[in-house]
Amino acid sequence: MKEFRIKDSTIKIILGDITEQVTDAIVNAANNHLWLGGGVAGAIKRKGGQIIEQEAMAKGPIEIGEVVVTTAGALKAKHVIHAAVMGQDLMTDADKIRLATQNSLKQAEELKIQSIAFPALGTGVGVFPKEKCAQIMIDAVISHINKKGKIKRFDFVLFDPSTFATFERQLDAAIKSFSQ
Repeated sequence: MKEFRIKDSTIKIILGDITEQVTDAIVNAANNHLWLGGGVAGAIKRKGGQIIEQEAMAKGPIEIGEVVVTTAGALKAKHVIHAAVMGQDLMTDADKIRLATQNSLKQAEELKIQSIAFPALGTGVGVFPKEKCAQIMIDAVISHINKKGKIKRFDFVLFDPSTFATFERQLDAAIKSFSQ
């Protein structure tokens, strides 16, 4: 685990299973029709229950980059923020990932939550480059902290060692530029 404190907030890079996180909210890398298929979404549905997908789909479809919130079913988190990072073609890009991350943070503030866990949005089914994803998402979180957001803990929970190492490198780079 890698951890960095900025102001009153903590950013953590964690190798693990996002569905096992004890946080106020976890973020789902969703499609804009909000059906939970494979990857993170599939894991959320398997562990949290069908109710999560039913609630999400009842609120969709939504624009790519937008988010909806559901309960977390049997998960340890309180909420699932479904961030539409791709359409039905299951493709994504930097702008969609940035917007989905920013809107997830905005929604978390509206929910008045203290902790949020993100996967690497769009790097699985969406095949977006992990290095660029990590840079975009970490920059969005640091920018959010600098805007005096109320969230205290930001976890990036990565399932595989390669993605974990990529996010760790990007956090190190962000720390260096933040310190200068």
